[in-house]
Formats: sequence, structure tokens, C-alpha cells
Amino acid sequence: MRAKARGQSYEQLEWITPDPAFPSTRFQGSKLKIVEWIWEAVKNLDCDTVLDLFGGTGSVGYMFKKKGKLVTYNDILRFNWHIALALIENSDIRLTTEEINYILNPRVGQEYPRFVHDTFRDIYYTDEENLWIDMAAANIRRLENPYKQSLAYFALFQSCISKRPFNLFHRRNLYLRQSNVERNFGNKTTWDKPFEDHFRKFIAAANGAVFSNGRENRCLNKDAFDIEGNFDLVYIDTPYISRSGVGVDYLDFYHFLEGLAHYDQWPQMINHRKKHKCLKGRDSITVWTDRKRIKAAFDRLFEKFPKSILVVSYRSDGIPSLEDLTSLLKRHKKNVQEVKRKQYKYVLSAHHAEEILLIGS
Repeated sequence: MRAKARGQSYEQLEWITPDPAFPSTRFQGSKLKIVEWIWEAVKNLDCDTVLDLFGGTGSVGYMFKKKGKLVTYNDILRFNWHIALALIENSDIRLTTEEINYILNPRVGQEYPRFVHDTFRDIYYTDEENLWIDMAAANIRRLENPYKQSLAYFALFQSCISKRPFNLFHRRNLYLRQSNVERNFGNKTTWDKPFEDHFRKFIAAANGAVFSNGRENRCLNKDAFDIEGNFDLVYIDTPYISRSGVGVDYLDFYHFLEGLAHYDQWPQMINHRKKHKCLKGRDSITVWTDRKRIKAAFDRLFEKFPKSILVVSYRSDGIPSLEDLTSLLKRHKKNVQEVKRKQYKYVLSAHHAEEILLIGS
């Protein structure tokens, strides 16, 4: 721990670490486990400004931040943007113990909304847990500093995921938590742990991950095709379409978190025809899970960044095929390099596949 600087409280100093690390997450598709492999593949490229175009929960953008790059993060999902705002754009703001306690306890005389409790009864959490989520979400929205809000959202999102079978919201299955049966998956101890305990653990990890790399990094919440500007390197990690043509629908998998990030607009966003109360689809997202449109989407995306080095993170068993994607990239870049990482096991995948980086310059 460093010596105390003038004007710096010991509570602030508590979170300063010599080597900040991206917090452990439970998100499907996260590249957290392979960020150093990605860095080894790109570290010798001539780049200072980096765009993480489909940033997800931010582990790759965070890695580039740690390497001293000027990072622009983007993701169309609002909950992902909050995570990146807390850990990539934010360089020095942390939640204090008093603010954490403020979030975790109801205010005397304060009437709290009951949207989660009334809408998602018997779907994901118990009645008591749903009321707690409503309370915590309301207290988070009362925080004035946007970085503090986003840090708190990170802890809330992670807490919600930890208490879910499969760490997803793709089906109505509270009964899996509550049934007294022998299981070969999940962790009932984790599911039954109080929300407050989860929140305190995750906010400590988020506070500890905050650092400055001396650059003014920024985070965007836009469609990838709406991003403007010039970047030395653009990292592209789109949603995955399997060989059978089934796309990974992150909006469906994590709709509950996206709803929390749009709490006041949530009632109008829900698709009530679905039992698990997911959100209505958005074409700007579903184009990346449509096997008939994805090749044209890649082609349009490559064309958008003619002066940038393009680094495409891909799977050897995806649609379009690796051969088709390489051909597309060669239409826009003179030099295309393929880097393979063999035998990488994907979460919820029944088979092994190769993680691929296509580097076009």
C-alpha cells in the first residue's frame, strides 16, 4: 500500500492496489480468461487508440487500458455500458462504506417501487428478494455521481447473476433453486446467500479494480454502425452463431439486467407474451444472430473502418465459416493473419472449438 497522499482519506487509500485486476464475472462469452493471449497476439501492432466495438462486460477493453492504450469502449446493451463506465472510463471514483450502506438499507419514510416484485413473482427470485432488488435499484438511482451509480450497478448485476441457475435469465426456473433434490450443477449455497452478502463482495472487487492509466478513456452505448471517429485498432467480438444456425441472444440471456439499467422504462420494454418476461427484440441486436444477414453485416462493418487495424475474435465452428469471414476481411485489408488458440472450452458448450483471431491491416 502506498503512503498516504495529502487530502486523501484512509478509506480511499484502502482500495489502491499495485496491480488492479478485472473482477471475476459469470457472463457467457466473456474473454476474461484469454485476454493475455489476445494481448500476445496484438502487442506488436502499431496502435495507440483502441475501439472495443462489441465490448460486452469490458474485460478486453480493460486489458487495453492496463496496457496504456487510449480506449473507447462500446456496447449496445445498457447494463454492459454501466460495467465499462465503472471500470474503464472511471479512473478514480469509488463507493465509500457509507454509500454502500445507503444502497443496502431502506430509507425511513421512503416509499419504494415494487415493479420487480409485482412483475417477476415466482420467475427468478423469491418475493423477499424481489423487494430487495426494487429497493437497491431505487437507492442506486439516487446516487448523484454516474461512476458511483455504475459501480453499484456492477455489484447489483453480479449479485443477481450469482443467484441464478446457469447464471442466465433465459427461462422461468425459480423452482430449480427451491427444489429439495440432488443436483449435478449449480451451487445452492451461493443461490441461498443473501443479496447483501453478494453485493458487498462484488462492490469490494469493483472498487479494487478502479485505476487510472493516465488517459481519458470513454464508454459509449450505441449501435456499432453508429460509432464515429478514427482508431488505430478496432477489436470486434460479435455475438456467436453456432454451426447449427442458433445465435447467442445476449438480450434474452440478460434481459433482467438490461431492464434494471432502464428501470423507469422497463414496463414498456417487456414482451408479456413470454413466460420469462423478456424484453422486446431490437433489430440492431438481432442482425448479429441472423445467419442470413450476418455476412452482409460483417462486410458493412469492415468497410466502416478502412484505416484501422481490424482484430476479429471468432470461433472455428461459427457462421459465417472461418473461410468466408477471412475472404470478407481480405476484401478490405491487404494483409490478414490468423492466430489460433487450440482446445479452448466454452461455457455451456458440449464440444471443443478453436478460438481464432483474424488480424487485418
